[in-house]
Amino acid sequence: MSDKSADAPEQNGETSANETAYWSQNIRLLCTLMAIWFVVSFGAGILFRDFLDQFAIGGYPLGFWFAQQGSIYVFILLIIFYSVRMKRIERQHDLDD
Repeated sequence: MSDKSADAPEQNGETSANETAYWSQNIRLLCTLMAIWFVVSFGAGILFRDFLDQFAIGGYPLGFWFAQQGSIYVFILLIIFYSVRMKRIERQHDLDD
C-alpha cells in the first residue's frame, strides 16, 4: 500500500499552516465586515438616528434613509469588497481555481 494518503492533510485530519492562515484571514475579514454592517444598520438606523436626522437626503431625514436604504447599499458594497478581497486572499494562499 502507498503511504501517500497519510501525508495528505485532508485524509488524516491535520491542516497545513497555509490552510490555517487562509481560514484565519477569512474569518477576520468576515468579522470585520459584519461589524461594519452592524454599525451601519443598527447604529446609523437606530442608535444615532436623532443625530443623523439633522441632515437630509432627497428630503428624507438621514437616520430614516439609513434604516430604510443605506444599510442595504452598504451591505451590497461589503459583498463586492468581500468578493474582491477573498480572490486576493485565495491567490495569496494558492487556493484559487
